[in-house]
Amino acid sequence: MQEVLNIIQKRQSARIPFDSERRVAKEDLRQILEAGRWAPTAHNMQNFEIIVVDDKKVLDAIGSIKSTVSETFIRENYEHLSFSEEELLKKKVGILGTMFPPAWRTPGYKPDKDTDSGRPVQTSPVMLIVVYDPDRRAPASEGDFLGIVSLGCVMQNMWLMANSLGISFHVVSAIGTDPVEKEVKRILNIPDRLKIPFAFRLGYPVSTPAKYPRVRRDIEDFTYHNRFGK
Repeated sequence: MQEVLNIIQKRQSARIPFDSERRVAKEDLRQILEAGRWAPTAHNMQNFEIIVVDDKKVLDAIGSIKSTVSETFIRENYEHLSFSEEELLKKKVGILGTMFPPAWRTPGYKPDKDTDSGRPVQTSPVMLIVVYDPDRRAPASEGDFLGIVSLGCVMQNMWLMANSLGISFHVVSAIGTDPVEKEVKRILNIPDRLKIPFAFRLGYPVSTPAKYPRVRRDIEDFTYHNRFGK
């Protein structure tokens, strides 16, 4: 049991470039997909498909797509920032501001069309593109909340398996945003009715990722007994 908890605690995201010459072994990739196959889904609907992309030409086409950052993202992201490790350790939630460009750490900053647009989508030797059908949902699940939770379970299972195998993992949420999603759908021949909630980069970093303090609330901070409140 402790081994499972250790894997969960050591799970992390690698937001840096991956070695383009080092491939993920087919057996390792299959184990990651197997972990996703056994993720719990609402009503056991298994409402997801996964496209494995390892063709360099296809990856280059995806990597040529430009993504933009919105004013909403910068404004709402700022609210979650801590500006020192001490502040982050005290708050126990959020992320360290140094992970983002200096301008994004400035209150009221608005995206600049020259510096904040045209960022290429990050790729890796193998990417997993997750798609689902928004017209299908679990019974009486208004807004398909349970379906979205299910996709999170698929992500978590695959993420933990990858990390346990020593393979770095990075969720590429930009692929699920317009107009990036539209272009990825065209490249991969994905039907219009399907949505791309996110994609994963798998591989091995070209350098050691920067170390950031990892924080979580204590159990006593979020649990109550018999009724809500202290």
